[in-house]
Amino acid sequence: MRERRRLRMGVLALVSLVLLGAVPLYFGVSALSRDPVFDTLDALDVPSWAQTKTVDNVSGSRWCLQDCRLRERAVESEQGWKETVAVYEQALARDGWRRWQVDRCPEEKLAGSYTCWRRDELTLDLWVRDPTCTPPPVDGAPAPSAAPAAATCTGSLVSVKVRNAVDDERTGPTPTTDPSLTGEDPYPTFSDDPLGEVTPSPS
Repeated sequence: MRERRRLRMGVLALVSLVLLGAVPLYFGVSALSRDPVFDTLDALDVPSWAQTKTVDNVSGSRWCLQDCRLRERAVESEQGWKETVAVYEQALARDGWRRWQVDRCPEEKLAGSYTCWRRDELTLDLWVRDPTCTPPPVDGAPAPSAAPAAATCTGSLVSVKVRNAVDDERTGPTPTTDPSLTGEDPYPTFSDDPLGEVTPSPS
């Protein structure tokens, strides 16, 4: 009887230790695998029609080992790009993001609306535009190229890119192209006199 009690107590103690350790381990692994920036984007107060389908992608290192982390989110909206960009910009402003007027935002002219934002140590690019619809195949052959939005292709597409500000090249100074600042004479003339020649004084 004593041996059975000891065995039963040992099994109960082992199960308790496993449960107590498994729960914190599970939440710890979940916290490390889930980028908190995506949680911030999930918390944006936008209507359900503006986020019917969401696809996230992440690359780089969270600790900026070699490459800093880049978070990308693609969202489908049921409304046009003008209505969609309005609700997203309002939601970003309410969440503490501020419009960032900077060169190369965007790199080149794009359709729709492309704006840049900053909050704390992060930068955010928001691009909202009409969807690109692929016409149905003709005689079993796929269409040669995508066609613009038509009556059967409504809504809009939202692209969000979030980077660390220190890794965003737009936060640094713009390099100058002034030829006078390119360096010294590549063929300098040296003399044996370390002080050079004496400048004659006017008489």
